[in-house]
Amino acid sequence: MDVNDLKSLYAEVSKRMVTAIEHVKHELAGVRTGRASVAILDGVHVDAYGSKMPLNQLAGLSVPEPTLIVAQPFDPSQLSAIEKAIRASDLGLNPSNDGKVVRIPIPSLTEERRKELSRHVHKLTEEGRNSVRQVRRDGNERLKKLLKDHKISEDDERKGLDEVQRLTDTHVKLVDELQKKKDADLLGK
Repeated sequence: MDVNDLKSLYAEVSKRMVTAIEHVKHELAGVRTGRASVAILDGVHVDAYGSKMPLNQLAGLSVPEPTLIVAQPFDPSQLSAIEKAIRASDLGLNPSNDGKVVRIPIPSLTEERRKELSRHVHKLTEEGRNSVRQVRRDGNERLKKLLKDHKISEDDERKGLDEVQRLTDTHVKLVDELQKKKDADLLGK
């Protein structure tokens, strides 16, 4: 085995860790912070045309003011289905429609709800850190197998383990920063 094979292993490990970070970012975007963001509606699916469809495929979403999201249905006949789906979601939102658009006021969060959401953020970010660590385990096992199969030297294995650990530390730090930022948004710290 040569240096290029090790580089491809590092590239794969890095790519999988970036994917884990992107997943955490996506999950955190769905946690509302008291400020309107169309991302909090990403998980809302509407019963339309005989199947469940993502809300953003049925309506244009906008944030005209910090505490309001407006959903403008592409097909006005879906207005009540959209309103119903938002109300049925576990987001604690109370939408209303005026016959043309669905207005979704974003209530301010109570201190208790902020702490609850912060705990949820910590759970999501811990899952992200665990995903990164799992990628590290897989990378390290591959390095050990390469050594066992005499495809790399002990020095190469040691360098490889160090490099995989460096990648792990970098990506775990990114998850920590995402958590801090989301907590700051939630708890105002």
